[in-house]
Amino acid sequence: VQLQASGGGLVQAGGSLRVTCAASGRTFGNYVMSWLRQAPGKEREFVAAIAWGGSTTYNVDAVKGRFTISRDNVRNTVSLQMNSLQPEDTAVYYCAAARSENRRRLGIYDYWGQGTQVTVSS
Repeated sequence: VQLQASGGGLVQAGGSLRVTCAASGRTFGNYVMSWLRQAPGKEREFVAAIAWGGSTTYNVDAVKGRFTISRDNVRNTVSLQMNSLQPEDTAVYYCAAARSENRRRLGIYDYWGQGTQVTVSS
């Protein structure tokens, strides 16, 4: 599986952005898809995940109900809609695929996208 993230950019605080990850390969549906982010000088952190059937998991402390993850198993895409963005959301956002929910929970990802920069100005 190859992952290609897009949709990042510069937005003012309070604004919205949608980042999307396009996956190649016929086994996209087998993977739990996640978004993670890494801010300058900080460790990479989990943001959200979605299983093939649509069940979702969020880092509640990080997103506070502002972000929504979704996937399209026909188009092989996973998206993260980000609303009410704040400067602390500034980071490189990565999509990643894990073969199982257990691996996802352990932070073991099998494939990574290249990352897309999201910058929120105050």
